[in-house]
Amino acid sequence: MRSLARRLALPVAALSAALALTACQSGDTSAAAPKAPSQPSARTTGATPQPAPTGTPTGTPTGAPANADTTRPTAAPTSRPTGRPGTQPAARPQGADRVPCTAANTKIVASKVSRPINHLVLTVTNVGSRPCDAPHAPLVGFDHSQAPIRVLQGSKPQAVLGLAPGESGYASVILTGEPGGPGEDTHGTTVRTIRVNITPDSSTTVTAPSGTYADDGAAVSYWQQTLEDALTY
Repeated sequence: MRSLARRLALPVAALSAALALTACQSGDTSAAAPKAPSQPSARTTGATPQPAPTGTPTGTPTGAPANADTTRPTAAPTSRPTGRPGTQPAARPQGADRVPCTAANTKIVASKVSRPINHLVLTVTNVGSRPCDAPHAPLVGFDHSQAPIRVLQGSKPQAVLGLAPGESGYASVILTGEPGGPGEDTHGTTVRTIRVNITPDSSTTVTAPSGTYADDGAAVSYWQQTLEDALTY
């Protein structure tokens, strides 16, 4: 009986040891295995998962901003306006503001010159506020003479003298005649005043330079734009 009990006790002890070993191995495996991270639930976060884009949108070039206007030119214009609107003066009709030169809007002065000899110069200056034109040669008379001296027709300029306010024109007065010409061996006189008709119906009287002597051969040129042109006659 004792022998039989010993035989039964050995298998029971072996079986208990095996079960204990198996239980230890199972506990170690569950302790060593890492737990998988828990995924947030869409219901708990309140966010709805969005599908990932699968490609580049077809309406916008790659790399361009989403709101870019691809129909506009990318190059800057090659020319720009040269001035601001309304800054350019309006064109005025030619001659619209011009008036005739008269004794009322001009001042005339008689002056001596050293060359050529026996010459005076009449200077007409526009003292008005508007441009004026002097289309005629001046009609010149000495003192109380009834007839004007002759006009040098060869001195008529190609263009009418036009004077802006403040500008001057010139006419040459030949005081004595050339030898063999009009006025030779005729009576001369000392001149004190000179009457000038800048137009046939507008006259003014100026003082002659001291010692002015004229004879019947005296003559006057047309109005010229420069003093040099006037003194060529």
